[in-house]
Amino acid sequence: MTIGYYNGSCQCGAVTYTVDVDLDKTITCNCSRCQRMGFVLAFAPQENFNLISGKGSLTEYLFNKGTIHHQFCKVCGVESFAYGAMPDGTPTMAVNVNCLEGVNPRELKSHHVDGRSF
Repeated sequence: MTIGYYNGSCQCGAVTYTVDVDLDKTITCNCSRCQRMGFVLAFAPQENFNLISGKGSLTEYLFNKGTIHHQFCKVCGVESFAYGAMPDGTPTMAVNVNCLEGVNPRELKSHHVDGRSF
């Protein structure tokens, strides 16, 4: 797997999207949210992400510095993506790889990030 075009969704399918993302650069994190949620994350420029359906089904959660906008489905509660900006200001999407069709995130060689230290 490398850069590719993927379909993603929450569990119930109310929120669907497409994303062009590089799955060779996934991460896991031990921050207070990622560890509890079991995320495997991939990052893509915001222009590579297209929300197909479910804008009205999304709700937002902000924590810590409030710079990452965690989006989750009001129906099933799954957070399939978040958005924010890279340190240089580039708008970026954080995609929950667990929510991508045809991808087994446990087979990826993810880099671990020590998010607790930030």
